[in-house]
Amino acid sequence: MTLYVDAYGRRYAVEVTRRDGAFLVSVDGRQRKVDVKETGGVLSLLIGAKSHEVTVTDRAVHVDGIPLEVAIVSPRRTWGRARASQPPADGPQEIKAPMPGKIVRVLVKAGDRVESRQGLVVVEAMKMENELRAKAAGTVAEVRATEGSTVEAGAILVILE
Repeated sequence: MTLYVDAYGRRYAVEVTRRDGAFLVSVDGRQRKVDVKETGGVLSLLIGAKSHEVTVTDRAVHVDGIPLEVAIVSPRRTWGRARASQPPADGPQEIKAPMPGKIVRVLVKAGDRVESRQGLVVVEAMKMENELRAKAAGTVAEVRATEGSTVEAGAILVILE
């Protein structure tokens, strides 16, 4: 099954297949084996040697207690229609770290003009690199991210005007 997940201005294609009592989860082509156990409404995910607790409610997804801004997009909606239906962001955009991690690359500098969905910062979190992108075209007003530094969830990394 393939799902499309919107998280922090980016759409991810997530393919899930069941094999040998575990799941193979592929996110944009990067595959991981995931063992899942459910206890009292909490999912325990074992990815490699690392365990994560995930809770899902009708309003939020929490990974290891950190809320994530995600939306699952119906597979019936096409990529183009789903993107085109979203209104452009108004006002300054604050690009925030989706979870604690390490800044791997900063792709822009103050004063740069960026297009919608252009990569701004690459954050490594939970052994995966996540490229954070602009939600709409704009100009980089401020870059707070520094390559090699660690960040907390919700930290503002880039501000676009």
